[in-house]
Amino acid sequence: MSRFIPVDRQTDYLLPPSVDEWLPELEQLFVQVLLLAREMKLLKLGTIALDGTKLKANASKHKALSYSHAKKLEAQHKAEVKALTQRVESADQDETADGMDIPAEIARGDQRLTAIAEAKARIEARAQERDAVEQAAYQEKVTRREAQRKAGKKPRGRDPRGPRDKDQVNLTDPESRIMPVTGKGFDQCYNAQAAVDTDTMLVTHVHVTQATNDKQQVMPLLAAWQGYLEALGRPTYLLADTGYFSAANVEACQAHDIETLLAMKRDVHHLPVFERFAADPPALDVADHVEQMARRLKTQAGRAQYALRKHTVEPVFGIIKHVMGFRQVSMRGLDKVSGEWRLTTMAWNIKRMHRLKAG
Repeated sequence: MSRFIPVDRQTDYLLPPSVDEWLPELEQLFVQVLLLAREMKLLKLGTIALDGTKLKANASKHKALSYSHAKKLEAQHKAEVKALTQRVESADQDETADGMDIPAEIARGDQRLTAIAEAKARIEARAQERDAVEQAAYQEKVTRREAQRKAGKKPRGRDPRGPRDKDQVNLTDPESRIMPVTGKGFDQCYNAQAAVDTDTMLVTHVHVTQATNDKQQVMPLLAAWQGYLEALGRPTYLLADTGYFSAANVEACQAHDIETLLAMKRDVHHLPVFERFAADPPALDVADHVEQMARRLKTQAGRAQYALRKHTVEPVFGIIKHVMGFRQVSMRGLDKVSGEWRLTTMAWNIKRMHRLKAG
């Protein structure tokens, strides 16, 4: 549909585009800002740090509906609709029906059943996605449990199959998720990812995910870099905490000619003095990239390089949330929230470029 409406033969007035129209354009604009930083000799890609932060959704966690409660409500409303339908037939004789608009109540019950069915369908679809992601582990577990049953042993745990009673969907923003947040609590959130250049603290890539786990978030970064212009360059090192570690991620980065320093376990704070100044372990003559990375993380140079992660990406998140005040998104839905996060980080990049140029 055209954005223009004819007023007369001489003049057209431009209608403002909707949010759905201009948010996708931010992706190219984000890259153009990075290209500008490159032309200004402010951005020299070398080492980037990847991390995620939880952004509160524009929805309350109290508006979430669990699968078990949805089934309970469904049964309750079905019983009520059935009872109301039966009462219609005896409404003339039943004095308790006076003042009750039975057809309206039946229609209201049907609407609630439709909404509950939609919520259950979303939860079931998510369960199928979860099972698909964990298919290999799922099949292995099922095979092992079947073998235990045949051997006459009672398998421990539950079968990992279908939606679970505690699976939830939010009725305000169905695409948001309940996620753990700072303070050991839970809230309705999105997981916002950002890759930050360690030399300049400029954000070089962003995306938003509904997953609480960061292990699957390396591949979107690599895929995005393949679509960037050659003039922007390519990073040579990737730093990330233990949440991003997997052998598959290390191998994928190597395939893209990116060296990785992904923590393989939780950071140990305040290393003993003799460990901090110990000689580097001997070089490994192995082809395994994970073992090579593990060795680099134990060297003094590797520890110093990995320490840059906390000095770059975490301060960026802190400034965006506590100085710029962006802790909660205003829009709903993954695509719109992704655009909002891209707009926010682009604003950060422009502010940072001004600071770098002034310095």
